[in-house]
Amino acid sequence: MNNYMNLIEINPKIMLGKPVIKGTRITVEIILEELAAGKGTDDLIASHPNLNKESIWAALSFAADSLRGERVYPVAI
Repeated sequence: MNNYMNLIEINPKIMLGKPVIKGTRITVEIILEELAAGKGTDDLIASHPNLNKESIWAALSFAADSLRGERVYPVAI
């Protein structure tokens, strides 16, 4: 996903600055935890109606880039 940052927001006023899906309080962290626990994308969407498959892929892309350490993410002030 090339433009995943259009779907991810980092704002210290939202969830203590953790990366979230824009317009929600759903963190990238919770998406990763639920996928790691065996939930599928359809299960996640059923549990969190504000999610869609594109936002789940955005969370995964964000996490991969974060672990690579190749990108710097701006933080809203």
